[in-house]
Amino acid sequence: MTPTLQAGAPSAMAGLPADTALEKRTYSKVFWRLVPFLMLCYVVAYLDRVNVGFAKLQMGQDLGFSETVFGLGAGIFFLGYFLFEVPSNLLLNRVGARMWIARIMITWGILSACFVFVETPTSFYILRFLLGVAEAGFYPGVILYLTQWYPSHRRARIIAVFMSAIPVAGIFGNPLSGWIMDAFHGVSSMHGWQWMFIIEAVPAVLVGVMVLFYLDNGIQQARWLSPEEKALLQREVERDQAHGAKGPHSVAAVFRDARVWWMALIYFAFVMGQYALTFWLPTLVKATGVQGNFNIGLLSAIPFVCAIVAMNLFGRSADRRQERRWHLIVPAMMGAVGFTVAASYTQNTAVSLAFLSLAAAGVLTCAPLFWSLPTAFLSGTAAAAGIAAINSVGNLAGFVSPYLIGYLKDLTGSTQIGMYVLAAALVLGAIGVWLTPKQLVNR
Repeated sequence: MTPTLQAGAPSAMAGLPADTALEKRTYSKVFWRLVPFLMLCYVVAYLDRVNVGFAKLQMGQDLGFSETVFGLGAGIFFLGYFLFEVPSNLLLNRVGARMWIARIMITWGILSACFVFVETPTSFYILRFLLGVAEAGFYPGVILYLTQWYPSHRRARIIAVFMSAIPVAGIFGNPLSGWIMDAFHGVSSMHGWQWMFIIEAVPAVLVGVMVLFYLDNGIQQARWLSPEEKALLQREVERDQAHGAKGPHSVAAVFRDARVWWMALIYFAFVMGQYALTFWLPTLVKATGVQGNFNIGLLSAIPFVCAIVAMNLFGRSADRRQERRWHLIVPAMMGAVGFTVAASYTQNTAVSLAFLSLAAAGVLTCAPLFWSLPTAFLSGTAAAAGIAAINSVGNLAGFVSPYLIGYLKDLTGSTQIGMYVLAAALVLGAIGVWLTPKQLVNR
């Protein structure tokens, strides 16, 4: 049964006048100062999170790991992520984004390099769990941070640009991972996958140190803004937060609000598709008959190119029309169709890749546009707790989907059934969005 979703009042910002020259100049400065740098942070984060999918191409043979072991190891990351997500985001809200994001990045970089020592399934599971603990709070923390700079009617496009880091990580990370594994295999008596973990961990530590010197905790600390620009940004955010006052006001109220849990269920469905795609894409491409890690990496980049275009087109359209639901339903259905057809043509590289590209465009577009829904009624401390709660519950799908695909592949010898399950999850997510009152989220 659908929980009671109390719709907020229609946005007071509907029918906004065209941006003034000051607004355009100010938001342009904010964009170029923050968004590219946060994208860089997320590219590094996502690469370290999912490069296990590429390591699998060699680790499985070198260490004798089954598909189920890899699926469980890929997914167990999200158990640590789930347990520490809310406290991490509350700490970020208290100590500031600069210090906390730097801590997160440096810690996960060190742990990612430690994968060079993996020899048994147990050590693999432990390090994946600790990596999830270390990274907990990064993604929802950035979402929270962006809400402190951008009002609702500008947010979908900005979050879509930020989350373009996911396909960017795939476009450059997949060929890079494949090349490292081929080029460094046997160097200093180490496997290629070991070199991949070491080399790809270094940027996390370096960028984490950069965060300490580059990022500002908020509008008032930004020395690169004039007093007039600060006042404009603060006024816009405060006006937007007045609407968020209709949502929960405390951490305890967040966990009693049915809308928060409804959002978490919708996000769970979308994340099912997202992480199955990013963890298993190299394996799915290889299964069509492609040989060589570098070639697999190049072809695996194609779906991410399609995704980066779709994410930004949908994000711009959603903000321009101030419509959120159908801008989520359509890409969710694209993902469902893509997984279904790709599963039926696993031996045909061209057809499978074309529909994996459609699936990638759909599921990766769902993630940034989804956050326009809960941030429409969450603000302040409640936003810190609510965003983290939704993200932590939703990201449990990051545990379920890789493990499920691996288990079903060991059981049936094929990824086909698992991909049909993913398609069904995306359809359920689309239905959940359709049942959400438009008055609550269309801002």
